[in-house]
Amino acid sequence: MRGVPTKHPLVAVIDLSKAQPMSAGSFNFGLYAVGLKELNHGQLRYGRRHYDYQEGSLIFVAPGQVLGVQSGVDLFAPKGWALLFHADLLNGTPLGKHMQDYSFFSYAVHEALHLSEKEKSIVTDCFAKIEYELDQTIDKHTKGLIASNIELLLNYCIRFYDRQFITRDDANKGILERFEDLLTGYFSSDKPQSEGLPSVGYCAEVLHLSPNYFGDLVKKETGRSAQEYIQSKVIDVAKEKIFDERKSISQIAYELGFKYPSHFTRLFKHQVGFTPNAYRTLN
Repeated sequence: MRGVPTKHPLVAVIDLSKAQPMSAGSFNFGLYAVGLKELNHGQLRYGRRHYDYQEGSLIFVAPGQVLGVQSGVDLFAPKGWALLFHADLLNGTPLGKHMQDYSFFSYAVHEALHLSEKEKSIVTDCFAKIEYELDQTIDKHTKGLIASNIELLLNYCIRFYDRQFITRDDANKGILERFEDLLTGYFSSDKPQSEGLPSVGYCAEVLHLSPNYFGDLVKKETGRSAQEYIQSKVIDVAKEKIFDERKSISQIAYELGFKYPSHFTRLFKHQVGFTPNAYRTLN
C-alpha cells in the first residue's frame, strides 16, 4: 500500500517521507503500529473520532483497531516514521509475555503522547536501531534483537507518558475533581439501585477518557487504582448510611448498588476491619 520493500515478513520501519501517500479511507491493520509525525498535515481518523496528529506526537494502534485518513483529504503524505509489527513476532520473546502491560495501545484519540525534542530523538534512534537490524541478513539473533529494541522503545514511551502526566498536573487534578463530583452525584441519586455500582469504564466514559488512560491517570495521581478509589468512595458513603439505624444493613447494601448484601459486608470488613453491624455498634 505504501510502496515500501518488505525486508521482514512480520515487522517494518517506514520512513514516511519516502513512502507512497495514503488515500482517504479506513484500514484495519491487524498489526501493532507506532507512528511519529514530524510535520503538521491534516488529520487521521482513529475509529470514529478524529485524531489531531500534530508534530512531535506518537500514535499507538493495536491489532483490530481501525485507523484511516479523514474524508476530503485526497492524499496523506506526512514526514515521520512508522513502526509496524505483527503479534507473531513477539512469540517466545520476553516482550510477548507482557505486551498487555503497555496500556497506551488502548488510549483514546485525544490521549496521544506529545514528545519534547530530546524525547523525539530517542524515539527516532529506536526506530533506526530496528531499521538497522532489518537491513542485515536474517539470522538466529534477528528476532530477539528486534523485539528487544521494540521493548526499549515502548519502555521509553512509558517514561514519557509518566512525564506527560506530571507536566499536565493541573489538567489531571481537574479530572480527579470531576471524578469525585461524579461519584458524589452518582451515590446521591437513584442510579445505584437501578444500575448498580459505578464501573471504571462508566466513569471513564462520562469523563470522556479511555478506561486505560483514566486508570493510569488515577493511579499516578493518587497511588490507588480507579477501582480502589471507587470502593473507597462506596465505603465513605456506607459509613454515613450506617448511622441511620432505621435501615437494615441489607437495605443499605441495595441502596449502594450491591446485588448481594454479603458482597457489601465482605468489602466493608476488608476496608474498615469491622463488619457493618459491628461498626454500627461501635459508633
